[in-house]
Amino acid sequence: MIPHFTDHSANERTYLAWVRTAISVMAFGFLLERFDIFLLFTSRAAAKVTEGLHTQASQWLGLGLLLVGALMIVGATVRFYRNRKAIEAADSSMYGDSWTARGMAVLLVLMAIFLTLYVARQIAALS
Repeated sequence: MIPHFTDHSANERTYLAWVRTAISVMAFGFLLERFDIFLLFTSRAAAKVTEGLHTQASQWLGLGLLLVGALMIVGATVRFYRNRKAIEAADSSMYGDSWTARGMAVLLVLMAIFLTLYVARQIAALS
């Protein structure tokens, strides 16, 4: 029998959930990086080619999300091993929120706000 098996399995499930989330963020970043293809297709389908269509921001934001996803996997791995060590330790330790998790959350919210404004501006340019 494995000591603290339920704690270890919960730690592993949490780790795998973080990895799945990071992969989703990276997939969204790849999709966003290719968003310019969609914009060019819709402008041509509307028979209105927009000369000043800026797609550079979607490429940078997509690359940023790819980087955030990779950092999420690194952070989740570090957290997994730290929690694993804490589960095995005989003494109790405090569980706390990290500043990196808060920073990543703020970064994702700022990217979402920017993306909303960017898409609204591009749709307005197509109209």
